[in-house]
Amino acid sequence: MLPENTPTPGMLRPNPAETEVEPIDPQAAESILREAIAPYLAEGWRVLHRDAYSARLRRDARNIDVWIDLLGDVQTRERGLTPLQESGRLMAWTVLLAMLLLALALSAVFGLL
Repeated sequence: MLPENTPTPGMLRPNPAETEVEPIDPQAAESILREAIAPYLAEGWRVLHRDAYSARLRRDARNIDVWIDLLGDVQTRERGLTPLQESGRLMAWTVLLAMLLLALALSAVFGLL
């Protein structure tokens, strides 16, 4: 005799009605997320992106991704800067240096130095 949880012959998948997961609603996810990121905000992390289910925080050269899964569990992942953020920083420093050199050149041309 087969145990009760053994599928009957010819049945390949379990009944979807029995395995259906009720996802968490956006208001509850946002409340959980607010509590999860509060300690990071107190430590000085800045919010780059936030929606009801996820947030990306940044401080110095680190990113933290915090998200709420369908069951309401908090997941976090800490990583370094993305290549896009790295190239953005490089471009900002390049533009700043170019503007400084331009200002020095113009002040030398007009005799302000």
